Amino acid sequence: MATHAKPDLPSAAPAHGARHVAIIMDGNGRWAKKRLLPRIAGHRAGVEAVRRVARAAQDMGLECLTLYAFSSENWKRPASEVSDLMGLLRHFIQSDIDEFHANGVRLRIIGNYRALDPALVDLIDNAMARTAANSGPVIAIALNYGAQDEMVRAAQRLAERVARGEMAAQDIGIGAIDAELDTAELPPLDLMIRTSGEQRLSNFMLWQAAYAELYFTDMLWPDFDGRALAAALDAYRLRDRRFGGL
Repeated sequence: MATHAKPDLPSAAPAHGARHVAIIMDGNGRWAKKRLLPRIAGHRAGVEAVRRVARAAQDMGLECLTLYAFSSENWKRPASEVSDLMGLLRHFIQSDIDEFHANGVRLRIIGNYRALDPALVDLIDNAMARTAANSGPVIAIALNYGAQDEMVRAAQRLAERVARGEMAAQDIGIGAIDAELDTAELPPLDLMIRTSGEQRLSNFMLWQAAYAELYFTDMLWPDFDGRALAAALDAYRLRDRRFGGL
């Protein structure tokens, strides 16, 4: 994908104040069904939306954009659909890594992605290594991700450290757990967006969303774009974030 021109976005967008936005990209199947198309067509259109939104997020000054691409529960879908999704992921990384690198973007993966096909894991590792030294924003892709699984894995690593005598159980606090999560070193989550009209978190970034603002839109993911992201950030800018205080 070629280096892009900046979209026509509101000039005040960088004043939104958000550092880290996460999106539950929902509605690909319904988008395709409305058009009497196979589900894979909706997923392909969803990949194009990822490209648009990733570019817009960079233009709007976000430090991190995290996208829920494949959950640990998505394995319950038909094998043919899972195969299509993995093929689209492989193609996305191969075709877009050059633009990511040219624009200084760092690619991160959260979730138990090492359980995927070894060839895909190698592709992901190489893409992350290639962009690791970049100083621009982070695009984090959630693959084989579930928040409950993430917390279990973090708890297991902490328990192992206690068993080895590296720390005491009473030393385990919020900071220690944060450091063991897949999102360690990413900015705190400011805004969680979900498309398609559903109003639930679906096991996505449950720990990180403790004080995040939530934004739900009826728009289906393949229709989401820079203007839709700007609208979400405008709504975020008007929120009164008190973090439990007055």
